[in-house]
Amino acid sequence: MRLLPGDSVAVISGVGPRTAAALAAAGVRTVADLLWYLPRRWEDRVTPAPLREVREGGEPVTVWGTLIDLRLKRVRPRLSIVEAAISDGDTALGVVWFNQPYLASSLKVGQRLWLHGPVRPGRLLGLQLQSPEWEAHTDDREALHHGRIVPIYRRLGSLNGRRLRALVMRVLRDLEGTAPDPLAGEAPPGGAAPGLLDALAETHFPPAMADPGERRELLRLLHARLTPAQRRLAQYEFAGLAVALQRARQARLSQRAERCVVTEEIRQRARAALPFRLTGAQKRALKAIVADLQRSVPMGRLLHGDVGSGKTVVAALAALVVAGSGAQVAVLAPTELLAQQHHGTFTRLLASAGLEPALLIGAMADADKQAVRQGLARGSILIVVGTHALVQESVSFARLGLVVIDEQHRFGVAQRQRLVGKGRAPHLLVMSATPIPRSLALSLYGDLEVSVLDELPPGRRAVRTVVREGTARGKVMEFVAREVRRGAQAYWVFPFIEEAEDVPVRAVASHAREVRRGLPGVSVGVLHGRLPAGERERVMAAFASGQLAVLCATTIIEVGVDVPRATVMVIENAERFGLAQLHQLRGRVGRGRHASYCVLLLGDACTPQARERLVHFATLQDGFAVAEEDFRLRGPGEFTGLRQWGRPDFKLADLCIHRGELEFACQLARRWMEEGTLEDKARLLGGLVAGDVGPA
Repeated sequence: MRLLPGDSVAVISGVGPRTAAALAAAGVRTVADLLWYLPRRWEDRVTPAPLREVREGGEPVTVWGTLIDLRLKRVRPRLSIVEAAISDGDTALGVVWFNQPYLASSLKVGQRLWLHGPVRPGRLLGLQLQSPEWEAHTDDREALHHGRIVPIYRRLGSLNGRRLRALVMRVLRDLEGTAPDPLAGEAPPGGAAPGLLDALAETHFPPAMADPGERRELLRLLHARLTPAQRRLAQYEFAGLAVALQRARQARLSQRAERCVVTEEIRQRARAALPFRLTGAQKRALKAIVADLQRSVPMGRLLHGDVGSGKTVVAALAALVVAGSGAQVAVLAPTELLAQQHHGTFTRLLASAGLEPALLIGAMADADKQAVRQGLARGSILIVVGTHALVQESVSFARLGLVVIDEQHRFGVAQRQRLVGKGRAPHLLVMSATPIPRSLALSLYGDLEVSVLDELPPGRRAVRTVVREGTARGKVMEFVAREVRRGAQAYWVFPFIEEAEDVPVRAVASHAREVRRGLPGVSVGVLHGRLPAGERERVMAAFASGQLAVLCATTIIEVGVDVPRATVMVIENAERFGLAQLHQLRGRVGRGRHASYCVLLLGDACTPQARERLVHFATLQDGFAVAEEDFRLRGPGEFTGLRQWGRPDFKLADLCIHRGELEFACQLARRWMEEGTLEDKARLLGGLVAGDVGPA
């Protein structure tokens, strides 16, 4: 029977209803799902070791020989042992299997066997293979589990690696030539271009070179996900992502939004709202946003830039334009404290324009929240800043024209859509204070236009960053005490909340006690994610108001309020953080008139390589340079927020390893959209690539 990728696994030969149900429960429902269940590693079982060279310990060994002895022993009611021996004509070796009594009838003395497993001392004398994987050798059939580079899988439902290999091999043979290939003939210059089935087959069952050195190199490439076949699979997965982005973009462009009208009066209000000059980057971003707002298609724009680059000011001016046209603006922030800060900023900037933004957060009194909801429903409130309270069903808008989402990676795509869905195709502006490499931003956010704020406002001071050994903690405390005495404040950040035997780092609570002892007479607060939400807000508000001089915290303060008096950031065990996260934390200081400092304290287990990485980070001030370095060292997961932002989990593709494949796939999707073939490609990819390719 010939198989198609979209067929149910239930139609595969050898898969019964029970196995099909177990596979479906594990997320494998179709033939394509099974083929994208890729090996987690590979083993070289090409050349069997002579039995006389087998030694105890070390890696499992592959051997070949004739079965010369086989017996079943019932030791206890629940314990059976199959004892055997094999010989290669020169040496014999014992073999033992536990609780597999069926082997006594499945194997026959005189059979030639491949065996692979660990070598341990026998019960009485000599060495023996313990519970090895086995395969009968026949001259008319290619070995599947031995004599080749063998794929090793994680158990899938009721299927162990042995059964999975047989099943995948059967499917690959039955699928030969039947699957349409959406990337046929498409490959980057000089890049890999095997067909999809060939790429899958070579990834599951790599070719076995005769030369051991060539096999070692192939295994290295396989585990690095860099073989031509794996690069090709990454292109397919990224093509699925790129098509989803282009379809989302296409769906947005097909809608009709209310056009904002920019009058001379609005321009004058905007000029009056600014107590300072915009940077060149802010002017460019604002010009692009205002141009979008004047079009009849809904804006979709990502505004990202360094910490302190002035995104909130740009968003406030965009809100002024929308409100000036009589439409409403909703600004969504991830925390109540950040929402309150944005509300204060919007209020100060827009007061001269006669606009009074409202605040909607969970901590407000019910009567106050109800008043805001009524004002939004009637249309008397034009601008509202809030948290998740904005996406509740009880909130409705009379004429929602613009949705602004701050720190977009902290919200799920469903939350974004619920807020956008409260209007008729409102404009959308999402903001992120975490710079990401420009090429990655253009690829990941292909459904959005991208504006970059790569300049800091005048007066924003560079933060001096230093790396210190943990033994210098006392001197650091003396420095913090001096800063506090002159009226400054400090953050002291720790990577974990509680002590753990296997984690050689201090906990926030014990560290806070040490900091208090080292800073007598200084008010010290503690902040971490396990505190109740109300307590977290109270502590942060106390620090923001100056009641607390030092805040001992986890990375919960990575996205925090603007505290101009905070001039010192101390980060314990700095080697445990990514560079992008360190840069975010460092951005909490340097917001006032005084010189600011970031001290990176090293842990006892810090390696020389990690120390060198931090020393290099200390020389970088540009967030985009930090992002590029972090991307190179750690990959993109830390600062892209893919899962929250609704991007798929890839089976093989890696945004760092396969950066070229990502950009190639995005170029393809853009070309397909221009050619009008995007929907055809989406249908093909939807049946062949694990993951969603967007709405129809």
